[in-house]
Amino acid sequence: MTLDRAVMIFAGCVVLLGLVLALTVHPYWLALTAFAGLNMIQSGFTGFCPAAILFKKLGVQPGTAFK
Repeated sequence: MTLDRAVMIFAGCVVLLGLVLALTVHPYWLALTAFAGLNMIQSGFTGFCPAAILFKKLGVQPGTAFK
């Protein structure tokens, strides 16, 4: 698995987790979904992604987006 795919899978899981928690626990969990979305947008503009840095330190091989 490449770094690009790992970051996208992680972001998708965070979004889905936020939605499930908002539906089952408290609507304030939608803030997690909003944070994930805003982080994806800023990463698209700046190229800085904290999740990519973490996965890179864990040894995931870089793909084409995060070198």
